Amino acid sequence: MLEKIPAELNYSLLPEWHNHSATQMHWPSNKKTWPGKRLQKVEYVYLDIIEVLHRYENIHLFVDNRILHEHVVNLLRERNINLDKIIFHIQSINDVWARDCGPIFVYREGEEEAEYAITDWEYNSWGDKYPPYDSDNKLPSYLASKYGISRYEPEMVLEGGSIDTNGDGVLITTESVLLNRNRNPQMTRDDIEQRLQDFLGIQRVIWLKGGLAGDDTDGHVDDVARFLNKDTILAMRSDIEHDINYKVLDENLEILQRATDRHGYSFAIETLPLPETRIEDRTVDGSSHVPASYTNFYIANEVVLVPLYDERYDQEALRLFRQYYPGRDIVGIPCADLVWGQGAIHCITQPLYGL
Repeated sequence: MLEKIPAELNYSLLPEWHNHSATQMHWPSNKKTWPGKRLQKVEYVYLDIIEVLHRYENIHLFVDNRILHEHVVNLLRERNINLDKIIFHIQSINDVWARDCGPIFVYREGEEEAEYAITDWEYNSWGDKYPPYDSDNKLPSYLASKYGISRYEPEMVLEGGSIDTNGDGVLITTESVLLNRNRNPQMTRDDIEQRLQDFLGIQRVIWLKGGLAGDDTDGHVDDVARFLNKDTILAMRSDIEHDINYKVLDENLEILQRATDRHGYSFAIETLPLPETRIEDRTVDGSSHVPASYTNFYIANEVVLVPLYDERYDQEALRLFRQYYPGRDIVGIPCADLVWGQGAIHCITQPLYGL
């Protein structure tokens, strides 16, 4: 029988800028996602990310087997990465998308310190697109058991990349994902909002229309709009009317401009131009576009990792992040090889708390 988090515990979903214990990542090993030489190319991007990130917080790095673990250790040593900052988990994994299958933490203020719990949502690889996914679906339970963290099961399919919060009771998402019949066909919009309230403490949901062409998740919100802080949202825009993403981004922006927080106040809206999303070849699912977006950034302790794709707009994106995070280092990571797999930095990272 489904049990929601007891209301008196007053847990709520954490914004990404909340101080992390560590970051969860999965080393790439799925040759269907990264065929041929693409696997080695994406390994280099992972090394770039880990080389920066491990200076600011520990990384819980999941690797699929012991042979791969030896390979990864050698690569990290070649980069002079401090292995004391890498906590390895030799566990069966299906793919790299830690954001979508990893534990979604909630917290409440305790008498002496914050108390954390894991919400363990079902993961079905974006509507059963890429089976198997059973190993990835087990990871929240594994981490809860290993570190003695309370775990709650909402009994609903939900991916971390499909939601974003301001840490003050407001969540943004897309209809194209959360209302998609390939996730929770038995649930209505009201049912879903109630489940988000029961398990994440969400009081208001902003429903955007959809995501980017080439996003095989059906349109995750982390490729179109993210909170920069409690009162400000960054939205992607297209300045070219015939662009394949122009209409949906314009619709999303209109919704955000009308949206209010739980007190009835409007949000400040920042926008960035969408980088080039058309590619010369085809992704593994046959798309000629990839979800290249500056909203796929990752806020870690004292640093923000920003994906770079397009020299026409990269510097503008970096300037905006420097403006909003003056107390954090802003580091750009070239992500063309990573986003070919249809995700970027935010998609492959998941913040961990209370470990």
